Parts: sequence; structure tokens; C-alpha cells
Amino acid sequence: MQDQLVIAGKAYDSRLLVGTGKYKDFAETRAAIDASGAQIVTVAIRRTNIGQNPDEPNLLDSLPPSQFTLLPNTAGCYTAIDAVRTLRLARELLDGHTLVKLEVLGDPQSLFPNMPETLKAAKILVAEGFKVMVYCADDPIQAKMLEDLGCVAVMPLASLIGSGMGILNPWNLQLIIERISVPVLVDAGVGTASDAAIAMELGCDGVLMNTAIAAARDPVLMAGAMKKGVEAGREAFLAGRMPKKLYSASPSSPTGGMISGAAQVKAA
Repeated sequence: MQDQLVIAGKAYDSRLLVGTGKYKDFAETRAAIDASGAQIVTVAIRRTNIGQNPDEPNLLDSLPPSQFTLLPNTAGCYTAIDAVRTLRLARELLDGHTLVKLEVLGDPQSLFPNMPETLKAAKILVAEGFKVMVYCADDPIQAKMLEDLGCVAVMPLASLIGSGMGILNPWNLQLIIERISVPVLVDAGVGTASDAAIAMELGCDGVLMNTAIAAARDPVLMAGAMKKGVEAGREAFLAGRMPKKLYSASPSSPTGGMISGAAQVKAA
């Protein structure tokens, strides 16, 4: 079955996107990403060397663009201007690369998205030819505004970045999924494989995570678990779950043709 994730016209076999921060070294980063099966990896331009510091280890030596789709992001930016400037730098460092992840944060404690600044930055970046995937609040109205601006994917948070709290508001996520035609990917808050599966069962097109894998006791093993969780959740969504029946049981086996108790006694 061909069931690929399509973003900005390019198809991917994996619906799991992963970050590259918080690992002990680039070797562990590569091992975890291999185990995850991810084809899109996001890179914090302000925190990771991809060539801007020639005397330091370069992430691109471990994750070459020939093997992965790099997704430069604006982690650590609190204004639209800083975010735009960061992604312009990324485009230069990556030879004109235009697929980017925009995130403009509101404060350093919650890392919740600053939506007015996010919308402002998205408008500028789309006008400059960037293909913008955007971290946003789980607000269906603002998610639709981002789609209307020309963003290629919207990425509402499940819960706070790095919290591991899972999906706190599935109802808002479903509203976004129903109203948005571009891919909807859960970004932030996933803690374990069941969280990823739930996101996919709700109908999300994919899941992006970093801390849930990198902060696990065994990041490589967790990466494999996340891969399976995303795949299982997607298959369950496509299969279509049975309807929920409150206060009503339904036998698993067919009831037609059952031998009655009286008939059994008579036969005996």
C-alpha cells in the first residue's frame, strides 16, 4: 500500500519527523534517526553547527543532505524579524534550501508560540519563496490563517515543548484536521510511543519530536518504538475504528444459530 506523506510536492515514506538536539554526540544522533526511519530531520540553526562554525564538528557530516531532507528551524527566536533573519541564513548555508520550520516563541518558560509574530513572519517568508512548515497554537482559526498565507504544513503543539505530557486537547486537533487541507503534524509534547499513535489515530498526517527520543534512557530503542507507534496509529486511522458504544456490550462471536440451554439439556 502506498500511503506517503506529501509536503510541498515531495513524497516521504515516513510520517515521523525528528529533531537533532539533546543527544550526547552526533553518532548517537545518527543512530537514533536511523532507528526512527525518519527522512525529514529538523535542525536548530541557532544551536547547531551546519557550517557557520568551520572549526567545530558539523552535523552535516553525520546527516548529509543527500540522505535526509533537512528542515532548518528558528528555535530560540522570539520575534518575527529574528526568525526571518535566521531562515535567510539557513538558505545561504544550505545552498538555496527553502523548506523550513518556522517557530516564534512567546516566552522562555513555556515556549508557547507567539501567534501574532508567527503570522507576521510567515507572511514575509512565503513572499520570499520559502516553503514554510509552522509551529503554532492548537487554534483552528489561526491554523486556517496560516494555510491561507501559503504555509505548506501547520504544526500545532500537543502540549508544551519538551514536556512529554502528550496530547492535552484532542478536540482542537480534530477541528484543525477537519478544516485544513495542507498536512497537519503534531509538534511538541509527545512523550512516548502511545502519544504518537494517538496523534495518528486522530488523523494527523505526521508527528515531529525530539526530546521524547533524545531524553529517553535508550534513545535508539525509543526511536524504534516511535516509528512503530506512528505506523500503528496511521494504520488504525486508515482502517477506521469501531464506533464507541456507551453502556452497551456487543459479543465478539456471532449469535446466530446458537444452541439454547434448553436444547442442550434435552439432548443430554
